[in-house]
Amino acid sequence: MTYSIADRVVRPPRTARSGAADRSAGDGRWVPFLVFLLPMGVALACVLPGIGHRQLWRDEHDTWWASSIRYADLGLLIQHVDVVVAPFYALMHAWTALAGTSPAALRLPQGLAMAVSAGLLGLLGRQLFTPRTGLVAGLLFALVPTVTRYGHEARPYAFAVLFSLLATLLLLRALERPTLKGWALYTSAITLTGLSHLVALCVVAVHAVAVLRARRGGDHVAHWAFGCAVVMGTSAVVPMIAKGSEQAGRIAWHNATVRDLTTYPMELFGTWFSGAVVMGLGVVGLLTAGRKAVVVPAVWAVLPPVLAFLTSDLFHLFQPRYLLFTVPAWLLLAAAGAVRCADALLAGRTGRLRRVAGGVLVTGAVAGFAFQVLPALATARQDLPGEPDFAAAGRIVTVGQRPGDGIVYNGDFGVRKAMAYELRESARPKDVLMKLTPQQTGWYAADECDVPADCLVGRRRLWLVSTAAGSTRSGMSASTGAALAGRFTVVHTKRLHNLTVQLLERRNR
Repeated sequence: MTYSIADRVVRPPRTARSGAADRSAGDGRWVPFLVFLLPMGVALACVLPGIGHRQLWRDEHDTWWASSIRYADLGLLIQHVDVVVAPFYALMHAWTALAGTSPAALRLPQGLAMAVSAGLLGLLGRQLFTPRTGLVAGLLFALVPTVTRYGHEARPYAFAVLFSLLATLLLLRALERPTLKGWALYTSAITLTGLSHLVALCVVAVHAVAVLRARRGGDHVAHWAFGCAVVMGTSAVVPMIAKGSEQAGRIAWHNATVRDLTTYPMELFGTWFSGAVVMGLGVVGLLTAGRKAVVVPAVWAVLPPVLAFLTSDLFHLFQPRYLLFTVPAWLLLAAAGAVRCADALLAGRTGRLRRVAGGVLVTGAVAGFAFQVLPALATARQDLPGEPDFAAAGRIVTVGQRPGDGIVYNGDFGVRKAMAYELRESARPKDVLMKLTPQQTGWYAADECDVPADCLVGRRRLWLVSTAAGSTRSGMSASTGAALAGRFTVVHTKRLHNLTVQLLERRNR
């Protein structure tokens, strides 16, 4: 008897199918909807409240700036910096044209991405383990403080989580029931993963492990389909990778140390409690759940941070927010460990009573976790502690300005860009020292006057916004400081969190 390759793709050998898939075959039709919708609903309840309350911080100001300038100016910007997040900027450019640029509008796509990720994690847990494990994993994901933290951030990390989850789920389903459509969807998901954040492409190495196991199980086609999918899926991001390697100097300040490794669990999950619980249960799941089921989440949880740490001196990528896409893997292991613990406690019981009691135990554990992390969820909605209070500075300038006022800036934290955001909806004072705009320079920063005294001619009042520690003019160029000191006097000073606003008036001659 002979059969074609197409027949083999449609009907793979029985041994290539996962045991978890067989166990889930008897689920009622409502089960997939439950394991998707319930975690997504809880995630929405955790992430959406207060999504616009926290001030934007410096990286989010970059997102606003890049999504507000013309596409031509955006093209010039990514020639110099941030080409690796250019797809995200293009997406946000289109989004802000429809939704506006308020903090809530800028963050809503990320909040929704986190909510959908919770549902996808539920489905992935069902695929790898059981529906109950998937449901627990999705619920725990919704409650992790960093899910709310980065669901409240106008940066691409939530999309990296979303698309890495989607790619993994599509791969497992393509291995279970191979079709051309299934592999095409997986290829698209790989592309989206790379476009969301290059580091998230580490998940492809995890997928290779799953494909290798399928081949050992008798599927002799999967590795060819997988190879084609990876080549086609990553081809769209190769130019971005090449250009991004030239711009790596922007994050070269971060060289990982042993201290970064020791604080990694807390920073990845948001608190020491959540990190200890998730990783502790994850180890239990790793040791007690079926070996075939835990291989994918185990490699997913460990391989990317290990690679990032070992290569940190070269690529500088060991930062927890870059590795946020590994959180679902830990939660899969933790959920498997929690379910195993519940089953062990009820080992003497059988039948429906055992299932009900096990459900009560697991539900109680999730509720206890939720109770413990509630304060951290509230903290995730607050202003970042080290960031200046630019919102208050914007209100001061907006209320106190007069026609003809000018404004000057000093310090770090992208003060000019941040104040441009806070004053975006008002007729803000003229930036008197700016010679070339950021659009003209192709950076986030502007070029200032060569002779500051000449640029201050004709100004009666100036606002000085400074993030410098100590004196408001610390770190200012000598020529700018001399021009201000010789021609203006301070008439009002307002000190805010990590920020000072001064009103200067020209001296009478």
